[in-house]
Amino acid sequence: MPSVSTEAPTTPGASAAPSAPTTSSTPPSSSSASSSSASDSRLSPGHPGYRRMSFALFAAGVATFALLYSTQALLPAISTDLGVTASQASWTVSAATGALALFVLPLSALSERLGRRTMMTASLLVAVVVGLLVPFAPNVEWLVALRAVQGAALAGLPASAMAYLAEEVRPKALVAAIGLFVAGNSVGGMSGRIVTGWVAQLWGWRAALGAVGLMAVLCVIVFRLMIPKARNFTPRSLSPRALAKTVGGHLSDPLLRRLYAIGGLFMMVFGAVYTVIGYRLVEAPFSLPQGIIGSIFLVYLVGTLSSAAAGRLVARLGRRGALYLAVGTTTAGLLLTLSDALVMVLLGLVLITAGFFAGHAVASSAVSGTAKTGRAQASALYQSAYYLGSSAGGALGAVAFHAGGWEATVALGLLAVLGVVSITLYGSHAARVQAARRPVRAAQR
Repeated sequence: MPSVSTEAPTTPGASAAPSAPTTSSTPPSSSSASSSSASDSRLSPGHPGYRRMSFALFAAGVATFALLYSTQALLPAISTDLGVTASQASWTVSAATGALALFVLPLSALSERLGRRTMMTASLLVAVVVGLLVPFAPNVEWLVALRAVQGAALAGLPASAMAYLAEEVRPKALVAAIGLFVAGNSVGGMSGRIVTGWVAQLWGWRAALGAVGLMAVLCVIVFRLMIPKARNFTPRSLSPRALAKTVGGHLSDPLLRRLYAIGGLFMMVFGAVYTVIGYRLVEAPFSLPQGIIGSIFLVYLVGTLSSAAAGRLVARLGRRGALYLAVGTTTAGLLLTLSDALVMVLLGLVLITAGFFAGHAVASSAVSGTAKTGRAQASALYQSAYYLGSSAGGALGAVAFHAGGWEATVALGLLAVLGVVSITLYGSHAARVQAARRPVRAAQR
């Protein structure tokens, strides 16, 4: 598989456009190239603003995933305390991710008017306030309702962050920058679950949710202090007709549709596995305590590394090659978790996490690089598909576990992985067909 330049990124099934004919054989002068580089106000590695931006968005990613999945490691404790089934408790996760999926598009449109930084700040603040109220929910119905509000608030951050990066970071550094943001997501998911696991074991699940809320407060403060002002953002008027046209244009692009589906299917696997794994580990033959189950999420560190390495994977294997590697890694992990040996289950979770975060970083960066206009909407549609996949995976994974045990949950994950493979193979076939047609069209001219 040929490697793909990140300057003009291609994605599964995409083919590079033919180069425009040159009018002169004289190459541009080095002084001209230097002038063009100097006039580019976008950030690149080594620039102080790039480091501040990376740290700020890393903190935002930590807060987002810590809050969004704060109840996931606590589901067995919530089921016991509130007297509800695994399927009912799983809605404390699915309601948050589902609400995020529904609100990400309208809030991303609002960011076109208010600005990316303003939208990200407002989203985090509202989500944190709701997060501090969640521990006081009197029953599962209130808990699910508050979690839905929290998910809707967080919807303003992911797509706005992707659009901010696409506008403020040079194209060659975009994959790496998005990989660091995704790495923040993985750290947030890991730290939130570890904190909730041990705090819940000592003081109960309500105290655990309060601890996550306080951790998110610190992340929001860091984000606001560190995030650089946008230098390449141009406010746009809010026009429902223009929004519909932009969204329709993105949805009519077969390449973007494939990327949206890939993101959703990857997240379906991840959502199903991590929603249900706590129930499996608390039962025989493992019978692990809540604190140890929370510590299992240390495997998220693998996701931090794999997402941050996504740019190197794409450079070496191409985007389709990187996606195939992510799929193979995730599949091997799913199969290993069928073992009754704890070491094998943990190794399986490591592989699932590495494969998921690598695939997500590759697909999401491809969306940001492909959309030349309406980047916030393009990223919002990806995030919507991504979190719908999470919501569906959490709900269906719990239903499958209730009906057929862990084996049924793994079967659901394998079906989703098969969907990613089918979409990527179709994209490769479409690219070959398109490439074969070019010489014919050129000859006809």
